[in-house]
Amino acid sequence: MRLIVNHVTRYTYDSPVRSLVQAHRLTPSQSASQQIMFWEVETEGAIVGAVFRDGGGDLTQTVSVRGPVSELTVTVKGEVETTDQFGVLRDHRETVRPSSYLRPTRMVRADAALQALSAAALDGMEDETALARAHALSRAVSKAIAYVPGETEPATTAAEALAGGKGVCQDHTHALIAVAHSADFPARYVTGYLHSGSDGSAHEASHAWAELHVSGLGWVGFDAANECCPDERYIRVGSGFDALDAAPIRGVLEGGVEEHMDVTVAVMSQTQQQ
Repeated sequence: MRLIVNHVTRYTYDSPVRSLVQAHRLTPSQSASQQIMFWEVETEGAIVGAVFRDGGGDLTQTVSVRGPVSELTVTVKGEVETTDQFGVLRDHRETVRPSSYLRPTRMVRADAALQALSAAALDGMEDETALARAHALSRAVSKAIAYVPGETEPATTAAEALAGGKGVCQDHTHALIAVAHSADFPARYVTGYLHSGSDGSAHEASHAWAELHVSGLGWVGFDAANECCPDERYIRVGSGFDALDAAPIRGVLEGGVEEHMDVTVAVMSQTQQQ
């Protein structure tokens, strides 16, 4: 599938800031599931600094803007040819060992309820394959947390999302990482784009899902919010220990003012655009 991405992030400030620095993890890497045909990230008035690929294989670009800055716009435009690899991440260059992703953070730390959910999902599956057990964990999270936008906050932890029983893709992803850790699966948070739901409607924001390291296969994606593995509708952009670590844009500003952010995302197939 040929996917066209237009992603705009607008920042406004209560009063002009003296300067700001941002790290952008907004550029997808090549892999067997995605070939980058065209990709461009523009930041109005910015000086582009270091560009590097981290140990997880994700590309980061730093930018700085000298003030006074009252508003800032980051625009992403791209075109990607995607192929369904049944969720398996192939030909993705990275150097960090999978065992590094067994380390919990505050957002994905498993409390007693998450540990119990993990154990219940795998009850009686001792003789099943690692892949079958990973699917069982993803199904358990899908059933335990209903997809309900607006019920959680960016700072909501996996334990809090499970206790509330409602959440969005970030919450499903954090919970899946937590139950995977409880079962000794290395697991990480992935950010990216999703073309559409099963009804063909476009999504209005970036998407998130988890990758679990499965013996014999490597990293495999699981989108518990949509009860599936990533396919040709998905573009993988970045990864990390949790949503904060994998954030597409992180920054520091000088001036101590209030920041407001507005995000619009459109992901269309080439057929739709025509």
